[in-house]
Amino acid sequence: MEITIVGGGLVGSLAACIFGQKGHKVQLYESRPDPNSAAGKLLRGRSINLALSNRGRATLRRAGLEELVLSKAIPMRGRMLHGQNGSVKAVLYDPVANQVGATCQRSTPCIYSVSRRYLNELLLQEAAALPNVSVNFNCKLIDADAGKGLAKFRKKDDDSSEEETLVEKRSDLIIGADGAHSALRQTLLKRPMTNFSQKYIQHGYIELYIPATDKGEFALEKNHLHIWPRDRFMLIALPNLDGSFTVTLFMPFEIFDTLNTEEKVLTFFDGQFPDAVPLLGRKNLCHDFLTTKPSTLISISCCPMNGGKAVLVGDAAHAMVPFYGQGMNAGFEDILILEEIIPNSDLSSGAGVEKYLEQFSTARSSDAQAICELAMYNYEEMRHLVNQKSYYWRRMIDIGLNKLLGQVWTPLYTSVTFSATPYSKCIENKKWQDKVISKMYAYMTVAVGASVATYLVSRYQRESLTDLVVKWGREMLQQKL
Repeated sequence: MEITIVGGGLVGSLAACIFGQKGHKVQLYESRPDPNSAAGKLLRGRSINLALSNRGRATLRRAGLEELVLSKAIPMRGRMLHGQNGSVKAVLYDPVANQVGATCQRSTPCIYSVSRRYLNELLLQEAAALPNVSVNFNCKLIDADAGKGLAKFRKKDDDSSEEETLVEKRSDLIIGADGAHSALRQTLLKRPMTNFSQKYIQHGYIELYIPATDKGEFALEKNHLHIWPRDRFMLIALPNLDGSFTVTLFMPFEIFDTLNTEEKVLTFFDGQFPDAVPLLGRKNLCHDFLTTKPSTLISISCCPMNGGKAVLVGDAAHAMVPFYGQGMNAGFEDILILEEIIPNSDLSSGAGVEKYLEQFSTARSSDAQAICELAMYNYEEMRHLVNQKSYYWRRMIDIGLNKLLGQVWTPLYTSVTFSATPYSKCIENKKWQDKVISKMYAYMTVAVGASVATYLVSRYQRESLTDLVVKWGREMLQQKL
């Protein structure tokens, strides 16, 4: 089968690896220059470090690349919460398996901090090494006919040239992995009954940087995702292999707009993140903050995710805000599910691919919508709920019931991050758990009330109700005094 993949980012390049390994003839088209070229090395690329978890690992494992990637990643066994007074608190993802000071094993619940650029370059190299995969840079999709399996690209002859040529490619399957502003999706939206929605949130982000110490060591504990939760906004830091941390500030644009001088920036950071300022460096902080325009955050949903011989995966189908760390993982899982649905035996000639794409879209659309919703919820948890006592009470109950009942009671974060449970099922389980806990509270309230009533009746059974209330009130008053 001949496959055209639009987009050579993380999802598209991994798709090229997996379908190429299955023997299909794959043409991968990427609008950016070769990252190893002079022009490619100048591109800064997107910020926000990647957090690799179980779903992404499963797809890398299918491609035979999991161990190679993990060898260049840093395990994070939990969150490290930084208080406004400089206090720190470790919240482990699994307090039983992840003991403080223990080594994070492959089987223990950890997420992995990995460089976006490193991973993308690795996947492109692995794809290009396959004899039946061709990687084409400087190729921008300008049109497509999904019904005919036809894609048209405008190709620059080289990185510096203004000369362009038109490339037309007809294939049995077109995979659109060209990101949140997908050109392939725009062509599919012309088809009847294709629904699409997008929403920008009123929060943006900028990237900052904590360098390694003078001794080349990590300035913070390296095996945690560091979070400075401040209700309306938050700062996070993920470790890099060179001892540095990539730091990201998420905050409403209206607050960003007010911080337009060095004095205002330093006053804000000194008040909100006092322990981070010495690590960031006052001079570097002001320079990076004031010379960086906050980037936007968008959530996108498209249903169906297919049309004709074309299918959308990753951000092209379900871009999400980054707060659950599932954007890449969900995109990788798309490829794993798509590869499992499309059987080699039936598609040696590419015939009948449409029915398999429909199956994929039907199976994946509800989960895509679910993870977009979960990502928004987790922003509230990370910046606000972790400051509330109710969060830790619920966490304690979830951990206790999970130990008692096993997989019957899996906490939401665990099922999303450390399992392959469909995202929509994760939400269903959470709603069921909420109902159970609400009933538990109600039963406990009734039980306590009945116990108090029984005690009062047994103690004052010969007294009238009026005398009973008066006497009880006097006792309460005396205790208060």
